[in-house]
Amino acid sequence: MHFEVPKVRMHSLREFAQHYFMIVLSILTALGLEQWIEHTHHRHAAEQASEQIEVELRGTLDSIHGALANNARQVAPLRTLKEAISDDVRRGLPDAQINQHIRELKNDFVLSVSWPSFATQSWDVAVANQSATWIDIDRLHKYATAYAAQRDASNWVTHDSTIALNGPRMVDLRTRINLGKDVDPVEFLGILQQMINTSTETSGHLEQTAKPIERALAEATN
Repeated sequence: MHFEVPKVRMHSLREFAQHYFMIVLSILTALGLEQWIEHTHHRHAAEQASEQIEVELRGTLDSIHGALANNARQVAPLRTLKEAISDDVRRGLPDAQINQHIRELKNDFVLSVSWPSFATQSWDVAVANQSATWIDIDRLHKYATAYAAQRDASNWVTHDSTIALNGPRMVDLRTRINLGKDVDPVEFLGILQQMINTSTETSGHLEQTAKPIERALAEATN
C-alpha cells in the first residue's frame, strides 16, 4: 500500500495537524476497506463451499437411502428361505425332503448387498483451498463429522463387513445345490444366517452413517 504525502508548505501547527489527520484517516480508511473486501471474499467463499458440500452430502444421503431400500428387498428372500427350511427342520422332516425343498428355492440362496457411493470432492476442495476455515465453526464441525462417518463406513466394508461370513463354504453349498447334491440342512441354515447377518449389519452401518449427514443438512435448512 503506497501513499503520497502532500508536498505543501506548512504555515502553522494547525495546518500540520490537519494534513497529518488527513493522512492518518486515509490510511485507516484504506485498511478498513481492505479488511472489508477480504471479509466479503471469505464470506462468499465460505457460502460457496457450504453450498457445494451440502449438494454433495444430499447426493450421498440419497445414495444411502437407495442402498438401504435395495438391501431390504434383497434380504427378504433370504429371510423367507430361512423360515421355510427352519420349519422343515423343526418338524423333523427327512434330510432328503428338506434338500428337495432347498433345491426348489435355490434361486433365493443369493447374497446381494448394495453399497452407496461416497463423494468427497467438494469437501476435499474446501479443505485444500482453505475455504473450509471460513465456514461457521458449528456447521463446519457437522460437515467434518458427516465425512468422518463416511470414511469409517468405507473402512468397515473394506476390512470387516464379511468377517462373520464363511464365503468359501457359502460357495461350496451353492455349488452342491446347483448340482443337485444334498447338503446338511443345519449347516445350510448356519450359512444362511451369516448371509442375513451380513446384509443386516451393512444396512445398520449405513443407517448410522446417514445420521450425521442428516444433522449437517438439517443445520443448513435452519
